[in-house]
Amino acid sequence: MKYSGIGGQAVIEGIMMKNKQEYATAVRKPDGEIEVKRDRYVSLTERVRFFALPFVRGVFSFADSMILGMRTLTFSASFFEDDEEEEPSKFEKWLDNHFGEALEKVLMPIVMVFSVIAAIAIFMVLPLGISSLIRPLVPSDTVMAFLEGIIRLAIFIGYIKIISNMEDIRRTFMYHGAEHKCINCIEHGLELTVDNVRASSKQHKRCGTSFLIIVMMISILFFMVVRVDGFLLKAVSRILLIPVIAGISYEFLRIAGRSDAGIVNLLSKPGMWMQNMTTKEPDDSMIEVAIAAVEAVFDWRAYLKENFPERG
Repeated sequence: MKYSGIGGQAVIEGIMMKNKQEYATAVRKPDGEIEVKRDRYVSLTERVRFFALPFVRGVFSFADSMILGMRTLTFSASFFEDDEEEEPSKFEKWLDNHFGEALEKVLMPIVMVFSVIAAIAIFMVLPLGISSLIRPLVPSDTVMAFLEGIIRLAIFIGYIKIISNMEDIRRTFMYHGAEHKCINCIEHGLELTVDNVRASSKQHKRCGTSFLIIVMMISILFFMVVRVDGFLLKAVSRILLIPVIAGISYEFLRIAGRSDAGIVNLLSKPGMWMQNMTTKEPDDSMIEVAIAAVEAVFDWRAYLKENFPERG
């Protein structure tokens, strides 16, 4: 495997692929055609030098992924909006009257902030609350921190299991698989064809799912060491340590995405296993969408010629 520098994410009936500052979103429209939108995004780590420092860049790279994710999701959703003839609600009219065309820019940061708060509440505070209920039965702080981590993992896995039963989410996971397959196809020196992509792996070490699993694993180690008394102080410590844990996790993910060392592959196993839940085998029409997104921002032929000359 040779690092290509491209990455992406699944959107509604489509895929976004990013290469440096260029990104493209390809969507399979209801009429069956593939719509591709190419755009440019300068990351926070490129705008501010401090944000690009090791162990700092992870937090801002995560923010970049959320911003870009919201943009591309909004674009893909625009092809599947409800019937415009339906009478808008009073709240929708109020929003339109007060914000007009700026509504999307206003809602995006609100949705992002709400998503972060909800994630912290569900995956950080809730496990602490549940573990506190059994605290009288477990005198060891170390064991309690470990149990809290196990509860956090169980909640995350349960959440993925529940949403994967939804038809729209299942299809998104299939597009997620197509995204990984395209990148694996290229990085293993194969031409980007439907047949080659189909035969490639749907697991990739640079996946966001792996990042989340790494965060949860590292958080167990941190919370076993960092000890405070009282539920409120513990909850605050969990929240304050999120940037630190995210920064360390991101650095590991960067190394994992560029290395095939045995120890790196071993430590990547839990995240790769979890991808079995967040990626599904795509059909050929989804692979075609993924290829369209890649080709809009990445010259895979030049990449193969430079990195795999023996196959030329």
